[in-house]
Amino acid sequence: MTVAREIIDIAAGHQEGQFSKATTFSLVSVNCGLSRVVGERHGRPVHSSIAKTPVSGETVFFAREGVSGDQQTNRFLHGGPDQAVCAYSASNWPWWREEKGVACAAGSFGENLTLLGANEDTVCIRDRFVWDEVVLEVTRPRGPCANLNLHHGRSDVAQAIVRSGRCGWYLRVIREGHASTRNALVRHIRAHGNPTVREAFNTRYDSRTPLGLRRRADDVLQLSSNWRRVMARALS
Repeated sequence: MTVAREIIDIAAGHQEGQFSKATTFSLVSVNCGLSRVVGERHGRPVHSSIAKTPVSGETVFFAREGVSGDQQTNRFLHGGPDQAVCAYSASNWPWWREEKGVACAAGSFGENLTLLGANEDTVCIRDRFVWDEVVLEVTRPRGPCANLNLHHGRSDVAQAIVRSGRCGWYLRVIREGHASTRNALVRHIRAHGNPTVREAFNTRYDSRTPLGLRRRADDVLQLSSNWRRVMARALS
């Protein structure tokens, strides 16, 4: 089997009918960061890798545990195979700039992938992203991170994420490999019948979310394990 055929098979999940035909969106940049002090909380320094900047090389390696060169300071909240890669949509930037006065650039929200043409309403749990050698799968919404407040020097960023649903999402690495770091066209293969990132986010952060949607989100096995535990508590 050729590498190209292997990637196509993995991207399609080998199961006919579970995924729709691919669309495309743009990868603005791949971003990485190292742990550093980003501020103080309760009089103690806070170490975080949330300050990420675009990778300088033309390609980077995506491993099961994350992007080569990127550090995950708090692996309980941000690391592991289910949260190996974080993505955020540049389509959200105009809202942040106009409504909240937040300066935006690639990596502003601590994401590894800055994307254009995909957002919380167009991406679903279990969707797959494919470019070059890499296949990624969406696992869960990203929760509001208090370190974003410190990173932006404000107190309202995490709260604005909760209220707006402009949260971003995590992905697992289905196929490891090297991939372009900027200005790449990404194939987006959408999973049939699964909740969007925003819908899944609302099951945890919006009490008005219908019980049926909460149960549908809970039934999606590819939601990461810690998110499933939270959903189980919400449904009990």
